[in-house]
Amino acid sequence: MKRYRHYNKETAVILSCFGSVVEQDKYLGLADFIQSGLENVPVYTAFNSRMVLKLLKKQQGREFKNTPQTLADCDMDGYKRMVVASVNLFPTSEHEELQKVVDGFGMFSLSNISLTKAVFSSAKAATKILTAIDSELRGEDSEAANLYIVHGSPDLDFSGNGSISYAKELLETLSSNNFFCSLEGALPFWAIKDKLISDIKKLFSNTKKQRVRLVPLLLVSGNHFDKDVVEMVEELSGEFEVTIAKAQNGGEKFNLIERDDVRAVIASQIKEEIKKLG
Repeated sequence: MKRYRHYNKETAVILSCFGSVVEQDKYLGLADFIQSGLENVPVYTAFNSRMVLKLLKKQQGREFKNTPQTLADCDMDGYKRMVVASVNLFPTSEHEELQKVVDGFGMFSLSNISLTKAVFSSAKAATKILTAIDSELRGEDSEAANLYIVHGSPDLDFSGNGSISYAKELLETLSSNNFFCSLEGALPFWAIKDKLISDIKKLFSNTKKQRVRLVPLLLVSGNHFDKDVVEMVEELSGEFEVTIAKAQNGGEKFNLIERDDVRAVIASQIKEEIKKLG
């Protein structure tokens, strides 16, 4: 086919992210990290939240593209192979939608396109990262209760929800001081708050020091951190001494996208897909 002659470039990597009005630069920092580990393979960023894209343009004058637009650009530029990296923590709805985009684009593009797994798709990766976080926190204060918070999935019929259930079970197995909730979807804080408070108080029944540390298991600490997590601090402060976990790199906000082990998983998955594509 004559069309093949236009595909004269080798491989491109597209980091497909949700996006953040508050912490957009965290994603760009990830892109720089991934690029530093790849020779002669350009790394592009794409952001899938239309609300975030519109607000970034309106409020900050910053323009970014979503995944379909970036795929189209790379196809037009003539890349024979494209690796789309799913920059999602759990393989739930956002990852599933991304799979549909990749599959759909592959129906008419002559480029060979593949999608990486979400970070916590692998039990090995999830176990390694979560046990490391738990160990670090217990090293800082072993007597505090840790309330781990995930974003949550609105739909219960996604197979990826199993990864959230595993994270909950693992963390609660690692320590009786660990508790778990979501911001929305299954096990939301607003619905189980009273039970959480009751269970944490039982943990502290023999001590006057009742410290609770919130651990937001979010890739970036954007609006959910500034709004929802801060509100949780306020709601629990009437019952306990509440703090938010500190970032691994000493930053102001706890996040996962800057963790070395999380970045290593994303980088490894990308290199694996590049290898598969030849």
